[in-house]
Amino acid sequence: MPALKKYSVFICHDWEYSDDYGRICQFLDAAPNFDWENRSVPEHDPLDTDNQLQYNLRNQMRPAHVMLVLAGMYTAHSKWMDWEMAFARRIGKPILGIAPWGNRVLPRAVQDNADEIIRWRQETIVNAIRRYGT
Repeated sequence: MPALKKYSVFICHDWEYSDDYGRICQFLDAAPNFDWENRSVPEHDPLDTDNQLQYNLRNQMRPAHVMLVLAGMYTAHSKWMDWEMAFARRIGKPILGIAPWGNRVLPRAVQDNADEIIRWRQETIVNAIRRYGT
């Protein structure tokens, strides 16, 4: 069997809602025939001070194939998530918005920036990463 392509994924998330971030990581870790590298910044390993955060985030995001945005309503109030989506747009990274279970309304920032809004299902997320992560 040929080697699997390793996808670099940046997960745009708010540390105050890190349970969703953990679930997405578990989904991707458990996905059959899927190899990925996490380029995001988890709460337990923050990047320096605010003064250096933009520089470090740019370096984390540049090698990513795709950005996932956890599209809870808290996204509408996160300056860092807005900054990350704007930077991803500027450097041409595909943005996939992940709609939480049962959400019918998504933040305008995600609707305006996402290349596609996908549902919160392992298979759906993995297939979208494969489609956009070329």
